[in-house]
Amino acid sequence: MARKVYCGIDIGTYHVKVVIAAPAENPDLPMQILGTGTATSRGMRHGYIIDRNEATRSVKEALARASSAARVQVRSARVGLGGVGIDEIRSTGDVTLTPSGGVVTQQQIDRATRESEKRASPKLSNRTIVHTIPIEYRVDGQKVFGQSIGMQGTKLAVDTLLITMLTQHHDDLVEAVEAAGVEVEGVMVSPLAASLVTLTKAQKTAGVCLANIGAETLSIIVFEDDMPISIKVFPMGSSDITNTIALSFQIPLPEAEQMKRGAVTGSEVPIRRMDTIVQQRLKEMFKLVAAHLKAIGRAQLLPAGIVITGGGSGMASTQEIAKAILKLPSQVGQIGHLPRTASVDATWAVAYGLCKWAYGEDMIEKSSSIGEAFSGFWDSIKRGFRSLLP
Repeated sequence: MARKVYCGIDIGTYHVKVVIAAPAENPDLPMQILGTGTATSRGMRHGYIIDRNEATRSVKEALARASSAARVQVRSARVGLGGVGIDEIRSTGDVTLTPSGGVVTQQQIDRATRESEKRASPKLSNRTIVHTIPIEYRVDGQKVFGQSIGMQGTKLAVDTLLITMLTQHHDDLVEAVEAAGVEVEGVMVSPLAASLVTLTKAQKTAGVCLANIGAETLSIIVFEDDMPISIKVFPMGSSDITNTIALSFQIPLPEAEQMKRGAVTGSEVPIRRMDTIVQQRLKEMFKLVAAHLKAIGRAQLLPAGIVITGGGSGMASTQEIAKAILKLPSQVGQIGHLPRTASVDATWAVAYGLCKWAYGEDMIEKSSSIGEAFSGFWDSIKRGFRSLLP
């Protein structure tokens, strides 16, 4: 019997990246990457589509390359959603436990979740809920530690984190992929997908911020107690650094991009001056992150620090500047558990994470031992509330 393959599609502003992976024969080993494909993004701006036909053409190109490398035909995929349209809403829902005889059941949890979404509806104009994530349960006003099912009381309350996206952006991305001949089985916000393969359970439990420096966006997701507690996307990325270099020294964009990455171009631009510009723009980015951490009460309070991924993570001073601005441990992220011979780095984290998500859901459906299939994060998401599908 042929192994089932999984496909993840990451549609970025500069590149579309596709990963096709299959489970290893030994379930304790990481998924095997069968093929990858990339194409220059067209029709994109700040992570959303401005020309659907052009975006579809880019997706087709990347899919063709990945399918050729993997020697399989892709019929369905999971898609990563990024862009400045992503935001978070916090809500609370509560229900009486009378219908279940005063016992917390999965049905009562689902009712409380739907109530939290209903109460948030005034803030959802033109927005789609992509993920509903539980932050805290309470039974009769008392916080629940661990599993709430089976507890007794009169009232169940749940605080939720609703990750939302502009409906138009969401629909455009799904339609662009399906126009390329691939069924979209599910969507996940890109920072969450990347976290599945770049963060460990220990980091997520202690408290960590994952920052992805893309071409036109800087996205962050914050974890605590093995659960995401905040997500934010800023309209600023590594291309802003390139543009500043080009304007400051009046040089072409391709040369500015090479210089930003430390390449020797033969330019007469003083290296020290260029480094100063790069560092200043990076400081501006991490000051945005610092302000957000302060707003959610986590400034200087994440023991696992900040993990940096994305194309902008390769600049020499990124790690040091993040550490200085945030006053937290800082490191450049890597995709965990892949063999050293793997041809992918952390810039493929979203696409590979989408494959892991799809495989994890299949394992949860087939096995009663959810912990063996995935981490506690997936366990709590899948058992506690609705599927991550929109």
